[in-house]
Formats: sequence, structure tokens, C-alpha cells
Amino acid sequence: MARLSDDEINERLQSSQWGRQDDSIVREFEFDDFKGAMAFVNKVADAAEAADHHPDILVHDWNSVRLTFTNHSEGGLTADDFEMAGRVDGLV
Repeated sequence: MARLSDDEINERLQSSQWGRQDDSIVREFEFDDFKGAMAFVNKVADAAEAADHHPDILVHDWNSVRLTFTNHSEGGLTADDFEMAGRVDGLV
């Protein structure tokens, strides 16, 4: 999968809750409690395994999850990252 240009990335982020950080896209999710955060992480893990495209996952502040997507083999963002971000958005 080819790396996206800055213009392509900015266009995809316009109608998104994801933000850009260097060569990654990131989003914070907040839940009512730790159990809700962990249930979400498990759903993300299942979706990532099915797609063979895995985010960095940070659970913090007992009820918050930060996801980061990038494509390490391409050295930046690809359409796969945005596809997975869309899948994750559907899990909330």
C-alpha cells in the first residue's frame, strides 16, 4: 500500500475525530470506567487481528485509551490506517 501525500492525509482528517501527529494518526477515547476502557481495547484488538493492521494502544488515567495508527513498513500513513480508524470509530 502506497504512502499518502500530506494533501490526501489532510483531506481524510477533515471529517474525522482523528488528529495527525508526525507520521501517525491518533485519537483519545474516554469511558465511564476502567472495565469499559478494557472492553474497548479488546474489541480493537479483535478488529486489528482480523485486518492484520495493529495500532499502538495506551490505556491511561484509568478510563482513557489512546490509539495511534501508522504503517511502519511504508514509513508513514496509508489508506489502511484510515480504514482501521474507521473500523475503530464503529466500535465506540
